[in-house]
Amino acid sequence: MKQPKVYKIIRRPEVLAKTGFSKSTLYNRIKAGLFPLPISLGARAVGFVECECDKVIQAMIAGYSEPQLKGLVTEIVTNRSIKG
Repeated sequence: MKQPKVYKIIRRPEVLAKTGFSKSTLYNRIKAGLFPLPISLGARAVGFVECECDKVIQAMIAGYSEPQLKGLVTEIVTNRSIKG
């Protein structure tokens, strides 16, 4: 039997700790399409999908160029849909 995928939402401090980015660098990279957009958790709260962040970090480690990272992030965001 196939196990359902479990997603974990992480907040900005954890993303900053994982990446080593400053807050402004994180948001500049999101604006440039180099890091996945956060998702809404409520009226005044957002979070990041941990597995999406991990994919981008792995791609950075692998030496992806900016166009390759933009393509990956576009693919990640495009695949955010409920499949059922």
